[in-house]
Amino acid sequence: MTIPPAVTAARALVADLVSRGVADVVLAPGSRSAPLAYAVAEAADAGRLTLHVRIDERAAGFLALGLSKGAEGAPVAVVTTSGTAVANLHPAVLEASHTGLPLILLTADRPHELRGTGASQTTDQVGIFGSAVRFAVDVPAPSQGAAGEPGTEPGVPTAEDLRDLRSVTARAVSAALGFRSGHPGPVHLNLAFRDPLTPSAPLPGLPADTAQEGYPKPDPPLVVPAMLQHVASPALPGNPAHTVVVAGDGAGTDARQLAEVQGWPLFAEPSSGATGGPNSIAAYRALLGSEDLAGSIEQVVVLGRPTLSRPVQRLLGRPDVTVSVVAPGAGPWPDAARNAAVVLPGVSPAWFETSTPPPSAFLERWRAAGARASEVLDDVTSDEAVLGGPTALSVARAVAAVLGPDDLLVVGSSNPVRDLELVLGLDGPGPAVLANRGLAGIDGTVSTAVGVALAAARRGLRTRALLGDLTFLHDVGGLLRGPDETPVDLEIVVVNDDGGSIFATLEHGALAATGNAANATFERVFGTPHGSNLAQLCAGYGVDHQLVKDVPTLRHALQAPSHGIQVIEVRVPRADRQAESIELTRRIVAAVQE
Repeated sequence: MTIPPAVTAARALVADLVSRGVADVVLAPGSRSAPLAYAVAEAADAGRLTLHVRIDERAAGFLALGLSKGAEGAPVAVVTTSGTAVANLHPAVLEASHTGLPLILLTADRPHELRGTGASQTTDQVGIFGSAVRFAVDVPAPSQGAAGEPGTEPGVPTAEDLRDLRSVTARAVSAALGFRSGHPGPVHLNLAFRDPLTPSAPLPGLPADTAQEGYPKPDPPLVVPAMLQHVASPALPGNPAHTVVVAGDGAGTDARQLAEVQGWPLFAEPSSGATGGPNSIAAYRALLGSEDLAGSIEQVVVLGRPTLSRPVQRLLGRPDVTVSVVAPGAGPWPDAARNAAVVLPGVSPAWFETSTPPPSAFLERWRAAGARASEVLDDVTSDEAVLGGPTALSVARAVAAVLGPDDLLVVGSSNPVRDLELVLGLDGPGPAVLANRGLAGIDGTVSTAVGVALAAARRGLRTRALLGDLTFLHDVGGLLRGPDETPVDLEIVVVNDDGGSIFATLEHGALAATGNAANATFERVFGTPHGSNLAQLCAGYGVDHQLVKDVPTLRHALQAPSHGIQVIEVRVPRADRQAESIELTRRIVAAVQE
């Protein structure tokens, strides 16, 4: 099987860095940086460099700085994924710049066609470190050679691409060491990578991730002027009866109201502000795995910024689906698939000036499918189903079930928000949900939750947080508060599976299942087990900690009065996360097809 261009380019880059004296690489886990992760792990296994893995990019940057300082100015490379991960390097970059230490910053990025489209974890990384770096270049994603092209094979980066990459590396290392300027310091290579990102893709049993690449139409979308929302709105093309509303982060109540007025199914992310109601479809991302059901959709209206679900992104990229995006303001509209037919600055009042139609056969079919999905989810998260110990999904359900519409829930990125997406609404309306989905990073979430709790208390609202263990550890310093600071009441539920289970649900988890060596690499550079004692960490910050061992105890703890910051830890298994996710989707699709 041909090695993907991203992986081949990453291997060439790492080999060239080693040949130029780089002996240490510090890596923080991520998905877009996967080609680099595999390449440095491979080089480390071969004894060509020493790999250091850290969960927190801030810690990774300063570890690299210390390695360079201890080695009397040797160049050290740092690898991060895209988005907020890159920004977290900035403090260490500034220190390295002022002390003249040669850090080589290798930051992964989306390819150029996805920038400015609202693609998840994508921001402008070019020039992010400003004058703090001695050299910076935005390296385009490697292209694929065509059949018969001299010096390459189909699917392999062209010889010209690899030559350009080596040239850039030479300039970067030279600038980092100050060979020409006498002024060493950090340098920045922003490296774009296209899917696939793993050594062998597409992987058996998992479709290639075409969600980001999409199926762009040849015609550019029609961008409707702002004034139009006040006078008229173009009629939605196609068959309005076969339309769904996708409510991404920050969509607001307009999304739910539009779906109900028009009689359309609603696919609402937890932080959309549009969850609930008769048209909200449970487990919609799993239901999209039914070809027959998903194939009935002809039109999608998008509000907010959808980032959680690959099946939704694949839906938005289908060439046979007409996509209308509602995107107020001057920022880029969310259209990662580059498939939008119409972009509107707001929902026209005319869309609401109609009486709610009787449920169509299309809507009833989706409602029935959602009801069957809810039955499956109820079965797998019931107290009887988790007698052997809680699962991440049952913990998310317990949190959502205890909290009501007058509560606020701050949910972390990665698996917690996706688990919540499946179970929110099973036991009633649930809480209002807030999340950092702008770049979908895990950093700063504890501090975010503290700020939300302080502001919400002024309105008489109670705040909880649902976080993964890595998200908690990434910002455990957010627990630190001085004695003169305003008191805050906040319960933080930490789902502790000792590592990054989100990667097990992606293609990296499937690759890990192919053998012991692949699994060992996965565990080190993606799974990142930590073995931390959260009780002792909390004690160090003067924060109450409670370890609960079953779901009923968790519900009781959440219902009890609380004061100050309290951490409720629930330990769940990680080893079977991918298999459980696949089996849950299979059961939901099978239930719909019965």
